[in-house]
Amino acid sequence: MDPLLTEGLGSGNSTLGGGPLNRTDPLDVFAGLELLLRFKPLFVPLYCLLVAVACVGNAFLLACILADKKLHNATNFFIGNLAASDLLMCLSCVPLTASYAFDPRGWLFGHFLCHLVPLVQASTVYVSVLSLTAIAVDRYVVVAYPIRRRIPLRYCGLVALGVWLLSLALATPPTLHTSYLDLRPAGHNLVVCEEFWMGAETLRLLYSCLMLLMSYMIPLLSVTVSYCAITAHLRHRCVPGAAQPNQAKWNKKKRKTFTLLVTSVLAFALCWLPLQVLNLIRDLDTDFRIIGKRYVNIVQVSCHLVAMSSACYNPFIYASLHHKFRLHLRHLLHPAQHRQSSLLSLRASRHNTTCLSLVSEPLPRDSRDLDCNMDNPL
Repeated sequence: MDPLLTEGLGSGNSTLGGGPLNRTDPLDVFAGLELLLRFKPLFVPLYCLLVAVACVGNAFLLACILADKKLHNATNFFIGNLAASDLLMCLSCVPLTASYAFDPRGWLFGHFLCHLVPLVQASTVYVSVLSLTAIAVDRYVVVAYPIRRRIPLRYCGLVALGVWLLSLALATPPTLHTSYLDLRPAGHNLVVCEEFWMGAETLRLLYSCLMLLMSYMIPLLSVTVSYCAITAHLRHRCVPGAAQPNQAKWNKKKRKTFTLLVTSVLAFALCWLPLQVLNLIRDLDTDFRIIGKRYVNIVQVSCHLVAMSSACYNPFIYASLHHKFRLHLRHLLHPAQHRQSSLLSLRASRHNTTCLSLVSEPLPRDSRDLDCNMDNPL
């Protein structure tokens, strides 16, 4: 059982047979909740900003992919899957979780959502990290084998389905151990929705280690290895037979790609590291020697906020990897300017025979295909 709830429920159970408690304020039951509520004016606006930015960014990214058939490829399919999972998490889980953390009455959304919300939240987290892994592997294949045919969309759908099924399977154990406890009959104006691993603390520790591996260590390792391999390929690759302006543009594109890859890895690692470390500490330190009971709630909410913020960064990182997303955004913000630039691009395209607008002399076919592939997935 969760140590925090053991203390609270122990107080409640001791009075179940002897009449209601005289103290109904949950602040007397859960140590650290009073300190957390003092920071409510700070955390609530931050959660609202997080949900707003993440929903707008991921919805725009998903709409661009669905609306433009030119964006229907394997990489963008996995990016869309990532955006859908982040959007679902921000719409259905983050607001309810924040409300539960800052409402002294506890869980206010009923028995059914008490089991559903943890399942959806954990599943979307797994979908996000597994989608990041799929994106990294797909990009490596594109860069390492630029002439190879891309994976068909129907197989991408099967991969996405497998990701969701695996995520649901990994998220099921905590849901099976989640309990909805209404303490109001005992005199506490409080409803609890938490995990209870009664008599199975070893299994809980094993699951925590598995979650650390599956949701952080393995995805981070695979993403890092894949992007290091991509960087190595880009560093040793040049456009054969290209003119100097084209080679300069290729070098600029390589530097931009390297920067974005490093940014995506750092954003993932830094956002999720605090929460993963905290979860491990709470499972190992049941006596609260490292983080006291007074501070554990506010530390957990802070780490959760940082982890959920990854849903805000992903749309901007992955949208910046593709010029078509930027064109869609410019079209929404400046429609008149977009029509004028489209006419200029159409006129210029009649005089260009390559994928790059600055090429002054034709390239060999392999070089043009390579450059097109680099402009498309990265």
